[in-house]
Amino acid sequence: MLGRDYPAENCSIARALEVVGERWSLLILRDSLFRGMTQYSEFEESLGLASNVLANRLARFVTEGLLVHDGNRYRPTQMALDLAPVLLALTQWGDAWAAPDGAPVIYHATDKGTLRVEILDEGGHPTDPRLTEIVALPGPGSRST
Repeated sequence: MLGRDYPAENCSIARALEVVGERWSLLILRDSLFRGMTQYSEFEESLGLASNVLANRLARFVTEGLLVHDGNRYRPTQMALDLAPVLLALTQWGDAWAAPDGAPVIYHATDKGTLRVEILDEGGHPTDPRLTEIVALPGPGSRST
């Protein structure tokens, strides 16, 4: 079995994958964030995954602070809500590159219309990664090698 940690990586993507990178994790969060599911039985019916896997993922999300559990319902925390743009960006990519018949789901804000994710520079201007080189520079949490 593959491990779920990346101890040699000093990278926020690796740290994020340690929390949400296991199979089914992002789909559980999708159902919580965008489909309003809160009960174990709703996740189980929606995803059809093994009960032990679902229980493990939900427990981990509670431990990590993504969900709170009041004994009956699982509710997303601010940490989970902050993942919404990531899930929308992944959906955009999937619609463009992995959905030959078109988008299977369109995310829509009730008062704003269809949603999409953009990369903005510090001034709030859209930046197209196909036209602008994006480089990774050492940040405050960088380790010297």
